[in-house]
Amino acid sequence: MQTTTLKTTQLGRTGMEITRVGFGAWALGGGDWEHGWGPQDDDQSLAAIHHALELGINWIDTAAGYGFGHSERIVGRALEGLAQRPYVFTKASLLEGPGRRVVHSLGRDSILREAHASLERLGVDAIDLYQIHWPIPDEDIEEGWATFAELKEQGLVHHIGVSNFDVEQLRRIQQIAPVETLQPQYSLIERDIEAAILPYTHEHGIGVIAYSPMGSGMLTGAMTRERVATLPESDWRKHDLRFNEPQLSRNLELVDRLSAIAERHDTTPGAVAAAWTLHNPAVDGAIVGFRSPEQVDPILAAAGLELTGEEIDEIEGKTR
Repeated sequence: MQTTTLKTTQLGRTGMEITRVGFGAWALGGGDWEHGWGPQDDDQSLAAIHHALELGINWIDTAAGYGFGHSERIVGRALEGLAQRPYVFTKASLLEGPGRRVVHSLGRDSILREAHASLERLGVDAIDLYQIHWPIPDEDIEEGWATFAELKEQGLVHHIGVSNFDVEQLRRIQQIAPVETLQPQYSLIERDIEAAILPYTHEHGIGVIAYSPMGSGMLTGAMTRERVATLPESDWRKHDLRFNEPQLSRNLELVDRLSAIAERHDTTPGAVAAAWTLHNPAVDGAIVGFRSPEQVDPILAAAGLELTGEEIDEIEGKTR
């Protein structure tokens, strides 16, 4: 794997040195499930992964739930034959229910089955970071987390973390085993974690990798009213509030501000949006979803883009 000089940082206290931008494989699961992104060509997925690795990205974030195993299988295929493989992060707790809809389980037996199935699909001896995907059902998070700690003791996973947990839930499971990482949604559109969650993770040395830093594609600069109108029905964004009025107009105004900054830096609005996320000192890495090789290069600039205080204010619509 050829590497370039992408900026890296320590992920919490895991000892893993990760590039500031990672490869998000949600969309690679395809469109034929509840939270699909519309049709996705597997060859394009593989080409996107290989191109990202060639440019220096050193971690991939996937989940068993993405296409109910399909995303993990694609990642596993992409890893075959690599002289040096990237870190592989995946998640458990989302299972396939009737009609390709998601059902949740944090039961011990279910998680153990999921872990072994993920290892097989990914073709690895151990998962670098294993994460609880959602804290649902809430009353079972202790059982789920104890099982994650068990998998770590067995050496089947190297590090354990969670996704979408709040502070109270983090406190509860910290009593069982240290939480090494948190994966929350964080972008200019979704900033709720700034109030309590990021201060908590920062104080406790919990690594943070943010997902959807470009608002699920809204902040890339490629999303227009016309494109939103033509999204396929199998793309979950078609019915998401952020992609419909009145939020759509507000979000497109935000893209205009990102575009102005991007022009100054000779980069893309999406790269500026991701760089804004990484500007927060509590955030170690940003997960960016790539569906084709062409999407990779414009966003990699975010890994090294340093925004000034004035630019942050401009993006956020503040005046000094």
